[in-house]
Amino acid sequence: MPLQPDQRRQLGAFLRSRRARLTPDEVGLPQTARRRTPGLCREELALLAGISATWYTYLEQGREIRASEQVLTALAEALRLDRHERAHLRQLAGHAPADEPGERDPLTPEAAAVPLLLQPNPAYIIGGNYDVLSHNPAAAALFPRLTDNETKQPANFLRWVFLEPVARDIVVDWEPEARALLARLRTQAARHPADPRYTRLIDELTDHSPEARTWWHQYEVQPRHSGHKHLRHPQRGPVEYAYTAFHLAEQREQTLVVYVEEAMARQDAP
Repeated sequence: MPLQPDQRRQLGAFLRSRRARLTPDEVGLPQTARRRTPGLCREELALLAGISATWYTYLEQGREIRASEQVLTALAEALRLDRHERAHLRQLAGHAPADEPGERDPLTPEAAAVPLLLQPNPAYIIGGNYDVLSHNPAAAALFPRLTDNETKQPANFLRWVFLEPVARDIVVDWEPEARALLARLRTQAARHPADPRYTRLIDELTDHSPEARTWWHQYEVQPRHSGHKHLRHPQRGPVEYAYTAFHLAEQREQTLVVYVEEAMARQDAP
């Protein structure tokens, strides 16, 4: 299936962003006296990947050409992409199946009840585009105005982080957390190139958040994962949390996220 114009543009932009972060010294090429832009030039990258400079230029420009698996592997090696960036490159280049678009992820009543069973630990279920599909009272208390927003739009964790002012008080390390969340959205969006939910959300974030507008064009990618967060609970003050993400069986776009206080997690550890 041929790539859509927007998908070709994203592929070219992603390649440019990764080319710009490398220097000739890093890849064993001589440093020229003067450069107009940072990073490797197109000819240098084409040389490293063993492909035609003209053909690579067409690829960055979003022309109607298709890169083979061999070419993508060579470019990934030359650009020193990690495994998540390689997967993203293959997705943009049309070498990974895209998920079908949908207006909203279906959530069974049985799954929707799970966060309530995890009370008093904050827990919620999100869809692929970070819409909050289910949550418990502890999550509502930890993330004020996440689920009781006054708009007709569904609660959305990304919209809350970037557009709800209280989020910058709750999320202590707001900038790195927000950047990482946006990178995970990009990874998800690449799997849904025809899904308008992602386009609408990205447009809203980049229209109303200067940080999202700047960071989106840096083309960072990241998978969903478990980790740690430093949050400021509205009633209890700063708390260190460990959070774990579980994908629901047969619904890989739905993720159950559970927060446990670090102190409690250490007490319960064997």
